[in-house]
Amino acid sequence: MRRFRRHPGAWVGSFIVLTLVLVAAFAPLLADRPPTQQDLRARLRPPSAEQPFGTDEFGRSVLSRVLHGARLSLATGLLPVAAALVLGSTIGLLAGFFRGRLDAVLMRAMDVLLAFPSLLLALAVVGTLGPGIVNAVIAIAIVDVPQYARLVRSVVLGAREEEYVQAARALGARDGRLMWRHVAPNAVGPIVVQATLGIGFAILAIAGLSFLGLGVQPPVSDWGEMLARGRRYLPDATWLMIFPGLAVSLTVLGFNLLGDALRDALDPKA
Repeated sequence: MRRFRRHPGAWVGSFIVLTLVLVAAFAPLLADRPPTQQDLRARLRPPSAEQPFGTDEFGRSVLSRVLHGARLSLATGLLPVAAALVLGSTIGLLAGFFRGRLDAVLMRAMDVLLAFPSLLLALAVVGTLGPGIVNAVIAIAIVDVPQYARLVRSVVLGAREEEYVQAARALGARDGRLMWRHVAPNAVGPIVVQATLGIGFAILAIAGLSFLGLGVQPPVSDWGEMLARGRRYLPDATWLMIFPGLAVSLTVLGFNLLGDALRDALDPKA
C-alpha cells in the first residue's frame, strides 16, 4: 500500500475511477431529465446554462445521456473482463500445472485466437452472433481469454516447481488442493493488474463496436453510439462528440493509471 500511495498515477487513477462509479450509481439524481426524453423544439442547441452539454438531434439532453452512459460503460467493462478472467485463468492453471498433451492442446487454441488482431476478432464474433450489447460483451470476453491464460500459465509453470509445492505433494496433497491452495494464489497479483488494465480496453472496445453499429443499439445511452450519431452533425454541433469522447478518454485513462500503479506496487522487485 505504501508503494501504491507513492505512485504518481495512483491518486489520479483512483479519483477518476471512483468518480465514474459515483456517477454511474447516482446518474438519475445528477441528470436533469431522463436520457430518452425528447424535445424537438430544443434540438441541436449548444451548451448553455440550461443545458450544460447541449442537446442532440432529438432534443435529448447530452448531459443526461453521458451520465447514464457511465452505467453501461462500467458494466460492459467489468462483465467481459470477469468472464475472460475466470475462463482464461482456469485454462492457464490447468495447462501450466498438468503440462504435457493438455498444455499443448489448450495453448495451441490460445495461439489461434492470438493470431488475429483484437478488434478484428471482436468484429468477426459480433458479425457471426449479430449486433447487440450481449454479443459485444461475449466478443470482448473471447478476445481477452488468451491474455489471462498465457499470464496464469507462465506463473504456474514457475510456482509448481517451488519447494513448498513439492513438500505438500510429498505429504500427500491431491492435485486439486495443490492447484487451488498452493499454486493459484501466486497468480493473484498479475491477474489483478491485467484485469484493471483490461477494463479500460473493454470499455474502449465496446464503444468502438457501438460506434460501428454492432454494440449497443439506440435508444440506449452509450458513449460509442453517441459518437457515431454526433459525427453526422460535424462541424456544426461539435459538442455531440466532444463530451462522450472525453468521457471515454478519461475513463480509459483512469483505469490505465490505476493498473500501472498496481503493477508497480505489486512488483516484488520494487
